[in-house]
Amino acid sequence: MKQKGKKIWTPYAMVFPAFAVMMLVVVLPIINTILQSFKTADGTFTMANYQYFFTSKEAFQSLIFTAIEAFSTMILAIIFSFLLALYLRFSKSKISKLIGRLYLLPRFIPGIVAVYAVMNIIKDAGFINRFLQLFGIMYKPGLLYDMKGIILCNLWFNIPFSAMLLSAALSAVADSYVESARDAGCSYWKIFQKIIWPLVYKDVIVAATFILMGQIGAFTIPYLTGPNNPKMLGILLYQQVNTYLDYQKAAALSVLMFLLCLGGAVVYIKSNMKEEVWEKGR
Repeated sequence: MKQKGKKIWTPYAMVFPAFAVMMLVVVLPIINTILQSFKTADGTFTMANYQYFFTSKEAFQSLIFTAIEAFSTMILAIIFSFLLALYLRFSKSKISKLIGRLYLLPRFIPGIVAVYAVMNIIKDAGFINRFLQLFGIMYKPGLLYDMKGIILCNLWFNIPFSAMLLSAALSAVADSYVESARDAGCSYWKIFQKIIWPLVYKDVIVAATFILMGQIGAFTIPYLTGPNNPKMLGILLYQQVNTYLDYQKAAALSVLMFLLCLGGAVVYIKSNMKEEVWEKGR
């Protein structure tokens, strides 16, 4: 009887340490943040912390600014990385093999180092400007301290990441599928539409979700390259805590950012749980 009791409780005892750590560092801070977001500094219940971010012009502009930047970065990164992944998967040239060995290098460069490197190229007195001056051309890109600069720097980081995910997905597309379709007279668009896309679209959604959630909470790149106003939500959150010492509004903003990320997570979960037509007959 004792032996049977040990077998019942052993799995729970093995899971408990991980469960306790998750509760301590994830669940409890989230609950505390949500509760704090509905309080004033003296502990009174209020909805003013949330109302501020929809009634304040600066806060609302920052919310819209973040949404536009996040979706723009996501769309551009997915397009460029998907094209890159397709090229690396189906091209047999020496150039594609060289790119295949080098395109992940940005993932191993410290973020702040990479941002300063990009800034030294795209700023008005950067490499582009100095290089064109050799030919008598005075050109100032106007990319820094603007949304365009944030998007450009984020593409530098996100294209290799999403290309890595999509390259792994495209490896499931066997050459025999494409060759058979070509022998049957299918165009490249038909091959993409009927063979490649159904096999990789879930991975595209995964990559897009990760990029979107990363952009909503981005801090380093917007802090160094973004405008003073409007600003990304990560910068606004930093100011609420460190400049204004308003922890209640910071908690409310944290909840709003979490809800924005949760929307992307729901799309991700639904797309991965969706059963394909050909799977239903198994």
